[in-house]
Amino acid sequence: MKIWLNGSVVQAAVTGISPQDRGFTLGDGLFETMKVVQGHIMRLEGHLARLEEGARVLRMPLPWSRDALEAAIRAVIEANALTDAVARLTVTRGTGPRGILPPTDPHLTLLVSAAPQPGPLPPARLCVAQTTRRNEHSPLARIKSLNYLDNIIARQEAAERGYDDALLLNTQGQIAEGTYANLFAIIDGHLVTPPVSDGALPGILRRDVLAAGGREMTLTPEALARAEEAFLTSSLGIRSLQSIEDRPLPSCTMAERLKEALR
Repeated sequence: MKIWLNGSVVQAAVTGISPQDRGFTLGDGLFETMKVVQGHIMRLEGHLARLEEGARVLRMPLPWSRDALEAAIRAVIEANALTDAVARLTVTRGTGPRGILPPTDPHLTLLVSAAPQPGPLPPARLCVAQTTRRNEHSPLARIKSLNYLDNIIARQEAAERGYDDALLLNTQGQIAEGTYANLFAIIDGHLVTPPVSDGALPGILRRDVLAAGGREMTLTPEALARAEEAFLTSSLGIRSLQSIEDRPLPSCTMAERLKEALR
């Protein structure tokens, strides 16, 4: 596999990142995952805008233009001879001395990788995570930081309990999102999703589903139990839900309709 690292395409097998890189030592960085269809990077502007917002939150000035970042992504896609792919862009604050405080003049690390696009997934069976919660008060809840440990813990719990994925509650016991995707549900005939203020990541596909007729609404597990249909949205697409906490969901009509409308 070939990747882009700090200005050029190189073989991943012979690439090294400094052991003092703050992305490695502290999770001090950001990432974006993008779907590529027939060489077209889906929703690229939205991804780069979210990356820029994350960099603003972390006070980590990006030295690259959007055009330069797009060129790096395209170079990796072409170098790996891919047309339908998943591209990942990772930015860290680069190397620094020991300690928490970032260097005043950081030299950021930029890594871009790509892999073949996976096939469609079957409808998922979800549980509600009990081992960890989403901190809706943290600015990290609204950016794609390199720290995904709460999500990992919840995903491990789901696997141990025999589920495909888990929903994360926030500190108030309200639904925030899944471990890797936003949640939508049809409740009382309305297409709803948890608001960003409840801990939901401002997903790129989530934005498009909202524009197609969805609306934000605080969701408790009790309200979600009344859902007629539910699905997950991520940059890689829409995944229908088969059940939540073993309660079957009878319909996937809206999910299938949106898959066609929002390719």
